[in-house]
Amino acid sequence: MVTRCEIDPEKICDECGECDRCDVDPEKICDNCCRCIEGESDYRGVLIDKVVLDEAHENKGENE
Repeated sequence: MVTRCEIDPEKICDECGECDRCDVDPEKICDNCCRCIEGESDYRGVLIDKVVLDEAHENKGENE
């Protein structure tokens, strides 16, 4: 199965790691510190483009 790039869906993923970079500090790999969603407002929204499930999770539903 061919995996597409998360940054540029037109290209095939070459595992460059760019999609794992922190939005606040591009020199850092994301560690889920949540600094990118902190702020002064009462709530924040996060845009979700798609949900990617691992193959084991997808196959679990078929066997039930």
